[in-house]
Amino acid sequence: MANDEVILLDFWPSMFGMRLRIALAEKEIKYEYKDEDLRNKSPLLLQMNPIHKKIPVLIHNGKPICESIIGVEYIEEVWKDKAPLLPSDPYERAQARFWADYIDKKFYDSARKIWATKGEEQEAGKKDFIDVLKVLEGALGDKPFFGGDNFGYVDVALIGFYSWFHAYETYGNFSTEAECPKFVAWAKRCMQRDSVAKTLPDQHKVLEFVKILREKYGLE
Repeated sequence: MANDEVILLDFWPSMFGMRLRIALAEKEIKYEYKDEDLRNKSPLLLQMNPIHKKIPVLIHNGKPICESIIGVEYIEEVWKDKAPLLPSDPYERAQARFWADYIDKKFYDSARKIWATKGEEQEAGKKDFIDVLKVLEGALGDKPFFGGDNFGYVDVALIGFYSWFHAYETYGNFSTEAECPKFVAWAKRCMQRDSVAKTLPDQHKVLEFVKILREKYGLE
């Protein structure tokens, strides 16, 4: 597939967009990156994702693939010969999909409450967030990565959030390492990979971005 045209419509602090960037890097796929201004969405974004009008959108030979975890699966299926992200065993594949689904349903909302709310709602968000982290830590167990010895699908689904941890900890006033040391050790292992280290933005840059959002929401 040497003549493939691959474009990614994204926004630099999006942990969902980071999934696709990491998956593409793991597969060594060359692509054109387009950073969107979400207050002034491009005609291409509106054309390629007319239903949700959201990033990320993976465009492969002119055809759009929307929703990040679907995009990761698409990358896995199209470029299956390089660095497999999903296990070959059907049961293990189902388990990996279960945990990616859990991250989408549980992790994002509780994490968002930490920086986007205050008072009781923020405290409830922080408690939920730490509970979810502990569930994920249990799923990780003593393995280096969620799928075992190899970096894979669940790691790709989750690691982008790590770039936001400084913001979560700053506004939630807690230490992830104190609460979930195995989780932080896993994140640091992921950060040793080029695909992750070159994708995730600096945590301080994300914190500055979150400060701007909080001001916009009237929380500062």
